[in-house]
Amino acid sequence: MDFVVVANRLPVDLERLDDGTERWRHSPGGLVSALEPFLQSRKGAWVGWPGVADAHVPAFVEKDMLLHPVALSAAEVQDYYEGFCNGTLWPLYHDAVAPPEFHRTWWDSYVKVNRRFADAAAAITAEGATVWIQDYQLQLVPAMLRDQRPDLRIGFFLHIPFPPVELFMRLPWRSEIIRGLLGADLVGFQLADGARNFNWLARRLLDGEPAARTDVGARSRSGAIQVEGRQVQVGAFPISIDAQKFDTLSRRKDIDVRAQQLRAELGNPKQILLGVDRLDYTKGIDVRLRALYELLVEERVDPADVVMVQLATPSRERVEQYRLMRDSIESQVGRINGQFSRVGHPVVHYLHQSVGRDELIAFYRAADVMVVTPVRDGMNLVCKEYVASRHGLDGTLVLSEFAGAAAELTSALLVNPHDLDGVKNALLRALTMDPAEEHQRMRVLRRQVLTHDVNRWARHFLVALGPQETCRVSAPRTLGSRAEPEIFQQRPAPEGHDEAARERAGST
Repeated sequence: MDFVVVANRLPVDLERLDDGTERWRHSPGGLVSALEPFLQSRKGAWVGWPGVADAHVPAFVEKDMLLHPVALSAAEVQDYYEGFCNGTLWPLYHDAVAPPEFHRTWWDSYVKVNRRFADAAAAITAEGATVWIQDYQLQLVPAMLRDQRPDLRIGFFLHIPFPPVELFMRLPWRSEIIRGLLGADLVGFQLADGARNFNWLARRLLDGEPAARTDVGARSRSGAIQVEGRQVQVGAFPISIDAQKFDTLSRRKDIDVRAQQLRAELGNPKQILLGVDRLDYTKGIDVRLRALYELLVEERVDPADVVMVQLATPSRERVEQYRLMRDSIESQVGRINGQFSRVGHPVVHYLHQSVGRDELIAFYRAADVMVVTPVRDGMNLVCKEYVASRHGLDGTLVLSEFAGAAAELTSALLVNPHDLDGVKNALLRALTMDPAEEHQRMRVLRRQVLTHDVNRWARHFLVALGPQETCRVSAPRTLGSRAEPEIFQQRPAPEGHDEAARERAGST
């Protein structure tokens, strides 16, 4: 195969039905939409876990792509995926919002599974081909794959934030992670801050401050990181969505009708607030609920005029911390509704379930205000989906400064989710905004999102990953955007870097 994507999950999920049979279900998403054309045109393959423990499934062809399943045992799902990936790396990389746990058995499983993914990729990839490895679950794969296949062009992209130096240094296996990532020819991050943190960490660990005892086998120099005679480029490539598809679907008559039905089912309130999130402690769902509650208590918002809809997709429900978080959120919803609702007219409609794409776009069309308040997020594509769905230029976006998208969507009402009064004031401003200002802000937001879509993201990354003479993105900068890909140039760390990095990354 000339082009191979390696990701924790396949673009299809294996489902085991009650009658004992199995079937594959397509998993639509921005990454799949972006990479499918490249895979199909280049006779490509996708290596990933089918989503079910102990599923030993042979490779098969789907939509001109070779899908190569990698099996995980139930113990590996527990230790590698729920353990090291989501109990260690996820909280650590999200500014330690929840305390990360460090267990050697989890790490051992992470190494073992990463090696299995690397072996699978090495076995199916053609001579001189391109391999694009995705996200935090597979950070050791680049170096493992290069050890087996030095002929390959290897890219890696991290979809979540890369943490500040002082947080990453807590990780007992920090040098191993850096060494794993340096196996790639290009390491991509959502924002330049992540690239800068990685570059500085590599220099600190590789040049002996304070970890000279670890032999990573590389040195950082101006312009690139030198690794055993080759250069590793580090870049910022903000991911996006299939914006044109959302725009097109949002214009369909049936979706417009459904949006009007939703408003009617909600009691035709004057204003609808909408939150759409995976149920995760990083998403700040509790922040927006507390803000709404205080606005209602202070009588700055009339419960007869405003309804909030919170769609919370189930997530990691076997993990105790997530169960406790769900209980807390549902308690807040109950308190608001118990105190301010009328019979048949709750103030907050909370749906702990997934909804289909068309239904989701109908919610986007029905909502007057989109509320996105994560305490830390690599990008957050929900806010971009909302913007792409507002072809009438109405609607307002309230967006956390600590979502990666805030660097691009500067015409949103940006808030600090740790400042409850600031969130309250932004919500009130969104609910009372003059239509002319609303339209102007949304016009700027839509121009950004529709121009910088997911296909542009994939194209820019792959151009940067190409042969050395084309290793820099040459596409023109447009719209004065801060979201253009940036090949990061290594510079000496300034004095007081730790404090500066913490401020840039939003650590608290």
